Amino acid sequence: MSGSRSPFQGFVGIDVSKDKFDACGIGEDGTKLFQFSAAMDRNGFEKLKSHLSSVPMGSVLIGMESTASYHVNLFSYLISEGYAAVVLNPLLISNYVKMQLRKTKTDKKDAWVIAQFLLANRNSLIRRATSPLISDLRELARQRESLVDQMTSLKNDIKRILNITFPELEHMAGIFTKSILKLLQRYPSAYALQEADPDHLTRMLIKDSYGRKRGAFAEALLKAARSSIGTPSPMKDVILKQKVSLHFHLEEALQEITEMLLQTSRGMMGDDMDILNSIKGIGEKSAASFLIEMGGDIQQFDDPNKIIAMAGIDPAVRQSGKHEGSSRITKRGNRHLRRIIWLMTTQVIHFCDVFRVYYRKRRKDGLP
Repeated sequence: MSGSRSPFQGFVGIDVSKDKFDACGIGEDGTKLFQFSAAMDRNGFEKLKSHLSSVPMGSVLIGMESTASYHVNLFSYLISEGYAAVVLNPLLISNYVKMQLRKTKTDKKDAWVIAQFLLANRNSLIRRATSPLISDLRELARQRESLVDQMTSLKNDIKRILNITFPELEHMAGIFTKSILKLLQRYPSAYALQEADPDHLTRMLIKDSYGRKRGAFAEALLKAARSSIGTPSPMKDVILKQKVSLHFHLEEALQEITEMLLQTSRGMMGDDMDILNSIKGIGEKSAASFLIEMGGDIQQFDDPNKIIAMAGIDPAVRQSGKHEGSSRITKRGNRHLRRIIWLMTTQVIHFCDVFRVYYRKRRKDGLP
């Protein structure tokens, strides 16, 4: 084992399920200190704390597998009590088990395996420990990612419906401007718009968007609606109105979550964000999401190859005998990190001359 001596004398593996958890503690020499099961409640947490008291707080490392949500409360409790705790990718434990000669599968055995894994990887794991705040930020960033995906899908649906009920509209104005969306809430198709009052239609259009041309634009809309080749459909009208309302709701939710994400990220990682923002093509939202998925501290990665592996963008070579297939990325890492790296890369290639030249050279040389 390389590097300085680990400060930890005890290692506690915890296997978490919805209603209970199993804990196993071992010493530096691998001897078992304790093993028990407890309910996933306050009494169970206190029982764990009493067992942990046998080892000085600063010298015990606690680990548990990521379980989507079941591990969060116990992890947060341990951090709030001052313990060093890490959340582990289940794939790491699975691969560790495969390397062992004896393979058994019970909850208590899982807790012991996790403790053994902590002992074997004590130095590297603590550098990768994720704070509860970073975990919350990561959840916030991924919720924002989900909202963006929903918005994209919703916009495609709105365009698809309008292509049937009012195909002329997208050639006259931006469909997703506030004025047009409010108009569609009231008149969701060419057929619905045909009998609208011109004055009322003019008042509906936002003044800042069309200024003195509002009246002329309202007349043009009515003319287009009355000569439209769109197919009338009361059912599609109802669907479109609901989708437009949902668009406004998602837009508001996206703004709220983005403001919180950026404000918190600036407070924690402002300097690193500024460095990333200095590269043309990388904006604040991309920089924040990238750093959050990296655990909030890029300095914990002493080798770029570790970042590549974490994102799952390392090449997988397909070779058999003399045949060598084309290489593709493994996609075995963090898909959210992989996505944000792809987004930043495409934008940087587009906006930054240095990266664009390098990218074209790599492609010309036949390299990935």
